[in-house]
Amino acid sequence: MRDSGKGAARRSAPAVGDWGHPTAGPSRGPGTRAGSRVAANGRILLLAAACLVMAAPFLWMAATSLMSQLEVFASGRLLPESPRWSNYPDALTAQPFARYFLNSLVFAAAVVAGPVATATTAGYAFARLDFPGRDRVFMLFLATMMVPAVIVLIPRFLMIDALGWIDSYQGLISTELVSVWGIFLMRQYFRTLPRELEDAARVDGAGPWRIFWSVALPLAKPAVATLALFAFIDAWKNFLWPLLVTRSMEMRVVEVGIAAFHSTYEINWPYQMATGVVAVLPIALLFLFTQRYFVRGIQLEGIR
Repeated sequence: MRDSGKGAARRSAPAVGDWGHPTAGPSRGPGTRAGSRVAANGRILLLAAACLVMAAPFLWMAATSLMSQLEVFASGRLLPESPRWSNYPDALTAQPFARYFLNSLVFAAAVVAGPVATATTAGYAFARLDFPGRDRVFMLFLATMMVPAVIVLIPRFLMIDALGWIDSYQGLISTELVSVWGIFLMRQYFRTLPRELEDAARVDGAGPWRIFWSVALPLAKPAVATLALFAFIDAWKNFLWPLLVTRSMEMRVVEVGIAAFHSTYEINWPYQMATGVVAVLPIALLFLFTQRYFVRGIQLEGIR
């Protein structure tokens, strides 16, 4: 028994070098480290090239917006020789773009407030409340996501027309106040919250509404911010529905206004690019300051 213990100790002892120090295990040689650096630099260059390719149309749009028509059609230059900043006020005053932006902001604000209110309440009900047919109703909601949005445009338009809401804010906004995707997102997020906090509030005498408002909703702020962000972007770039339900110039949103501007100034590329830059700028700034919510939105879509 004594000999076997010594043998085990000898087997577990580290190897000793010529100078009495334990020898190190196999290490990565200079060639391996150099290969890793080359691979990392290659990935960086590949990502930089992909970013450049994706940003090229926007850079070209910004450069063209500062050119004269002669430079665009004759010189073939990629950058303006002398930037013409006057293109922006000239283009934006050629049509009432201030009114277009106001309409887009009103539309986007309403589309953010409506889906956030309906999605948080409905999502919490589907996640936490027990009522007859809850799962069947939720599956029915999800089934509507398989219907292409273009198919329901005509029924929506006929309904708005019957109500006399064509060319009005209520006609523009009313059918955008519920988001099935938002309900699904919030329901999935509420299901991840620990029930212990709600049980503690219930012991203190809180009802379902108080638990939702004081416990669940504050914990769901990341999901609410993500939902609001995506709702704003969808509303800002919405073109087809505002095109159908608006008639007058006073009710146009930015996207419809740019389309009308294009038909009037078809050959004036600097003016068209100037309006495009101004239309894209709010979304670009929004993405710049809220990147983490975009990433969070992608993560939340994977919640089951």
